[in-house]
Amino acid sequence: MTIRTAIFLAITVLANTGGEIAVTRAMKDFGEVRNFRLGALFTLLGRAFHAGWMWLAIGLLTLGFFSLLTLLSWADVSFVIPATALSYVVGGLGAKLLLGERLSPARWAGIVLVSVGVALVCAG
Repeated sequence: MTIRTAIFLAITVLANTGGEIAVTRAMKDFGEVRNFRLGALFTLLGRAFHAGWMWLAIGLLTLGFFSLLTLLSWADVSFVIPATALSYVVGGLGAKLLLGERLSPARWAGIVLVSVGVALVCAG
């Protein structure tokens, strides 16, 4: 793995996971969606697009998407897709540290297993 591949892999994982965490934070501010009428959904979207967390999420997810496209142009898909599973690790840590969520021992065990799998893919 080259240094540029490693950098873009880190950008992809951090940006996508950061975007998902920002969306989660924004949606926790709005609460659960209970009304699925078209008018109510547009009202919710209007409120969401006035939230800074949603704009941060859009920016990070866009950065992650274009970074993934770039990464796929340089490396094999059989490497890129398993390596981006590091987002599970970053997501678990972000949920714990930034959102204050509780992670069960089973989830931590899953995160460790994913980490081992990514290490095997990167080593091969």
